Amino acid sequence: MKLHMQPKLIIHGGAGSSLHGKGGVDIVRRSLYKVIEEVYSLLLSGARASEAVVRGCQMLEDDPRFNSGTGSVLQSDGQIRMSASLMDGTTQSFSGVINVSRVQNPIELAQFLQNSPDRVLSDYGSAELAREMQIPSYNALTELRLQEWMQERQDNFKRTMAGVVAEPELVETSNARRGTIGVVVLDTHGRLAVGTSTGGKGFERIGRVSDSAMPAGNYATINAAVSCTGIGEDIIDECLAPKIVIRVTDGMSLKDAMQRSFSEAKNHKRDFGAIALDADGAIAWGKTSEVLLAAYHDGEKINDTLEWTGEELVGYC
Repeated sequence: MKLHMQPKLIIHGGAGSSLHGKGGVDIVRRSLYKVIEEVYSLLLSGARASEAVVRGCQMLEDDPRFNSGTGSVLQSDGQIRMSASLMDGTTQSFSGVINVSRVQNPIELAQFLQNSPDRVLSDYGSAELAREMQIPSYNALTELRLQEWMQERQDNFKRTMAGVVAEPELVETSNARRGTIGVVVLDTHGRLAVGTSTGGKGFERIGRVSDSAMPAGNYATINAAVSCTGIGEDIIDECLAPKIVIRVTDGMSLKDAMQRSFSEAKNHKRDFGAIALDADGAIAWGKTSEVLLAAYHDGEKINDTLEWTGEELVGYC
């Protein structure tokens, strides 16, 4: 294991069509940078990659602007069901929960399951685990998400997804694609970890399973780690996160693995984004959607992809 590496960090708050206005960009940037600053200082203090990932996911889940934890979208029956997963690249251990309700931070359940013989639990199992962990019942509903759902209900749920970011201006006008939150970390010992959490698409059929609680959307080994966001079904169809990680493991650079995977995805008319790190500290991001709400710390400074609207599919540093 490499000792005393410069830690690296990249996070996302969703991918989709453009934010409603510059105000939206500024507010999202502040939200993302606050998470970057806290998690990066945690990494500098020697925190383990998986620990830093969980902290970043908790902070993003607690921000009502994003679709995870507080601020999750409502499903077709007006209920909130959340999914999250965590993968430690060093142990290559994946754990997650699917369609869990009434908890504040689904990522905490995924973290607990890292050392369990049963590492992915669905709704009933997740609820039982939350009771065993004595996690207090929590209502993740926000007024904006309720308005969004009521507006859509009047239109008989014609939209396939809710707005990518919760903004008052978007409730009546948005046809934006849905997002998630994700955190990818390389710690000072060269360990990689990744976490992804979501409230789902919004308005979906009860029981629909998100890519966020599957390796398709959240995957890490000792070589690379990837978190995905966007249309879950498209991410699953491409098996996006493992595809990128395996290409790096087989000798491709992270940049080339991302470029090839996103070129294929564009040809298949997919709609999503992804963030990634490799074991050498290379940072990469990609999108076939209009925008990717990502921010990163490259070891020297914080930057983001919020105003990246060019035609290129992949960015890196």
